[in-house]
Amino acid sequence: MKHHMKLLLLSCSIGLFFIPHHARSADDWPSQTIKIVSPYGAGGPNDLSARLLGEELGKRVGKPVMVENKVGAGTAIGNHYVANAPSDGYTVLYAAAPYSTLKALNGKLSYDPDNDLSPVAKVASAPLFLIVNADSPYKTVADLVQRGKEGSKGLTVGTPGHGSLPHLAMELFLRDADAKGVVVHYKGDVAAYTDLLAGRLDATLTAITVALPHIEAGKLRVLGVASEQSSSIYPDAVPLKDQGLPNVVASGWYGFMVPSGTPQPVIDTLDKQFNAILQEPDIKKRLLAQGLEITAGDQSEFRQFIQSEMQKWTKVITAAGIKAQ
Repeated sequence: MKHHMKLLLLSCSIGLFFIPHHARSADDWPSQTIKIVSPYGAGGPNDLSARLLGEELGKRVGKPVMVENKVGAGTAIGNHYVANAPSDGYTVLYAAAPYSTLKALNGKLSYDPDNDLSPVAKVASAPLFLIVNADSPYKTVADLVQRGKEGSKGLTVGTPGHGSLPHLAMELFLRDADAKGVVVHYKGDVAAYTDLLAGRLDATLTAITVALPHIEAGKLRVLGVASEQSSSIYPDAVPLKDQGLPNVVASGWYGFMVPSGTPQPVIDTLDKQFNAILQEPDIKKRLLAQGLEITAGDQSEFRQFIQSEMQKWTKVITAAGIKAQ
């Protein structure tokens, strides 16, 4: 009897020894520093907002939160890093819009965006604005569309990068408007706006932050915003969907994800904490200053949003024959 009891105790202790680390540590999470991975370089909206939200999270959970930049491959480097991190809640991805387009652009990735990461909370969106030179003849969206239907070339339009969400949105704009156009790709918004100011482009459809000083100076004109409703970033912009382009709805976005297999109680805690942080008026004000509108959503809403974005942009990418460069 004693021999059997010893065997039972031994088997139980062996079983406990082999319980995954995350299962044993979920109850006392967090017990160490949490790392938020930004897939962009320092100083941009993703990095800055990650640091802002990370600092607030640290105050709430009582542990340090650090931000680490893992840059490259259109955010795929950062995504891959977190997808292969331990599923313990201490490595969190601050995902961005390319998360939903990279698979369609590349065909194959070093991680599975459908299964390797779990959504935690949707955070914010960065609306895309249709902007022209103030000296151009384009006073309305209809004026621009009409020009795109004329001649053999049509419009010359700029984006901040091949395969970026503004590029895909511009392709959607041309298709929905039944207009022709040459799409020129730049390395970032600054370079695109420089050529727009110089009169070398007819329009851009991208984030407005860099353009705001030129808009206020009367050098650039906003024709509309590619969102479901008007944006608090620039309230005067009428949604393109209300100006004859019902399908042109596109915004950059940010949200938190963790490696799949992360304990559900940890995901629930992160979800609750981030969504509580997003309710604070000061956070809303500071994000708005970075060109971001809070579009908070819990893990379920974020999962549905990502799936919807993947389906939408896969169709656009396939129809336009766009491939990663």
